[in-house]
Amino acid sequence: LSMSLVGAYVALSKPLTAAFPVMLLAWLRFGIAALAMPHWLRRPPGEPPMTRRTRALVFLESFLGNFLFSVCMLFGVTMTSAVSAGVVMASIPAVVAVGSWLFLRERIGARTVAAIACAALGIGLLALSPAHGAAPGSTGAPPRMPWLGNLLIFCAVLCEASYAVIGKSLTGRLGPKRISSLINLWGFVLSTPFGVWLALRFDFGAVGAGLWLLLLVYALAASVWTVWLWMTGLKSVPAARAGVFTVMLPVSAAMVGVLVLGEPLAPLQMAAFALALAGVLLATWPARRPAAQAVH
Repeated sequence: LSMSLVGAYVALSKPLTAAFPVMLLAWLRFGIAALAMPHWLRRPPGEPPMTRRTRALVFLESFLGNFLFSVCMLFGVTMTSAVSAGVVMASIPAVVAVGSWLFLRERIGARTVAAIACAALGIGLLALSPAHGAAPGSTGAPPRMPWLGNLLIFCAVLCEASYAVIGKSLTGRLGPKRISSLINLWGFVLSTPFGVWLALRFDFGAVGAGLWLLLLVYALAASVWTVWLWMTGLKSVPAARAGVFTVMLPVSAAMVGVLVLGEPLAPLQMAAFALALAGVLLATWPARRPAAQAVH
C-alpha cells in the first residue's frame, strides 16, 4: 500500500508542479502534514528517550528520504513524463542491493547482478526514447528536458534506497507514528527558508479549488499515510523482503501516467519498463530455503 501510494503521488504531482514552484510545493506539503499529526510527536509510554545516534538517523531519514527525495522527484517530473519516472524508479531494488553491499557488506548474488544489468539497460533504452508530446486532448506540454528529469528521478531513487535502509534501523528504536511526525517536521524546517521566500511572491488566488484538494491529498499521502504504512510494515518485515514491494511504486506511477494523465506509452518505453520489471523480479524473488527454515 505504501509503495502504491508513493507511485501514485509521484505521477499526480505533475499538475501540482505546473501550478506551484517546486520548493513552495514541498514546504506546503510538509506544513499541511505537520498540522495533521502534532499528537504523533509525543513520546509514547515505554519508549526510551532518543540517543544521539537515533537523532542523527532521524535527521538523515528526513534529509535524504523526505527532503531531497521530494526536491529531486518534484523537479524531475517537471522535466520528464510520469511513465519515464516509473521506469527509472523500477531500479530501486537493485540500488538497495548495491547499498547493502557497500554499507552493510552483504554479498550480492548472480541474480542481483543480473537485476542491476536489467535496470541499467532499461534506463539506457529510456534515454534513447524520443521525448513525446502531450497526449491527444490533454493540456499538458511536452516534457522539457527528459534526460535531466530522468537523472533527477534517479537521484530520488538513491534517496529512496537510503530511506529504506535507515528506516529499518529506526523501527527498532521508535514507533511508526513518531518516526512519521519527526521526519516530516525536519522536512518542514529544511524547506521553510525557500518556502517563505517563494510564498511572499506567489499569487495563491490563481490556484483553483481542484488543485488545492489535490495538494491536500498529496501532502497527507506523501508525509503521513505512506510513511506510517512503510514504517509499520518494516517493524515485522525484513528490509530485504520489503524491497519486493517497491515494485508497486513504478507500476502505479506508470499506470497513473497512462490512465489518469493520458500520457502516451511508446514502444521503447514499454521495452524499458519490461526490462526494469524483469530486474525487479530477479532482485526480489525469494530464494528457496531449507524445509526447517520454511516451517519456522
